[in-house]
Amino acid sequence: MAKDKTGRLHVTVKSAGKRKLSSKLWLERQLNDPYVLRAKREGYRSRAAFKLKEIDDKYKLLKPGMAVVDLGAAPGGWSQIAATKVGSIDGKGKVVAIDLLEMPDIPGVLFAQLDFLDDSAPAKLREMLSGGADLVMSDMAANTTGHRKTDQLRIVGLVETAAAFAAEVLKPGGTFLAKVFQSGADAALLAELKRDYATIRHVKPAASRQDSSERYLLATGFRGRNE
Repeated sequence: MAKDKTGRLHVTVKSAGKRKLSSKLWLERQLNDPYVLRAKREGYRSRAAFKLKEIDDKYKLLKPGMAVVDLGAAPGGWSQIAATKVGSIDGKGKVVAIDLLEMPDIPGVLFAQLDFLDDSAPAKLREMLSGGADLVMSDMAANTTGHRKTDQLRIVGLVETAAAFAAEVLKPGGTFLAKVFQSGADAALLAELKRDYATIRHVKPAASRQDSSERYLLATGFRGRNE
């Protein structure tokens, strides 16, 4: 263990057994990530919680009494932040989380273990919300293959599908927030979103690693689709 340039202690992971270099570097980065350490200290399930918190601090997306859908919610960091901000823990708002994976209970969060691509998903979530959503958010990332063009198509496809889902459940004036990569949203998707929403922007919270191409698409003022 040594100190880095900032004076913080830096944990170095030794290569052991069949551990790959990529696994060693990932583990080392996790152990030295201040947001990972802070998440553990403050009781959040993932460092991603701070990304949503920082975006909300700047753009004031989450308000008491709102209805929120969290797509691909596991392990639940974003749902934790949303539940606190909208007051669903006290019954003032609603947070509905959906994921293919199981997710342990979170106070103030209704969870559905299902695929949001399923045709029945929008109706199911509307039932859980007792109406439409004020905010649909997604921190999902497509599984990567290592082939840049293939991965980009997967990423764009996932965001497009999430945007289509949002259009099914959002109330007028609602907001859509989703993870994108590299240059942001695909041009065709961006043009479509500009028709559906009053304002479109790309944001990168401080909690996003600086060496990552990760950004977030923030679409506000939903006005419905022009089919």
